[in-house]
Amino acid sequence: MRTILKAAAIAGLLLAGACNKQSPAENAADNVRDVAENVADNLEEAADNATTENASDALENKADATRDQAENKADAIEAGADNASGNAH
Repeated sequence: MRTILKAAAIAGLLLAGACNKQSPAENAADNVRDVAENVADNLEEAADNATTENASDALENKADATRDQAENKADAIEAGADNASGNAH
């Protein structure tokens, strides 16, 4: 799974580098969201293959928590950049 995460992160960075319409902070926030989405998708796949209902539920919960944590981290990255530049929403 780490190889997939690294590949996704590299792909996200390459794609973000090709687009100059976003700030570096927005690109970083998008990368955080993209990598977390890939991790959550893998967790959901594992949940589908789990042998018990409890294991499946735990993996689904972990996928949800991963997405929530990534969104919070991405929001903090964007807010930090906005605050540093004086462009608070």
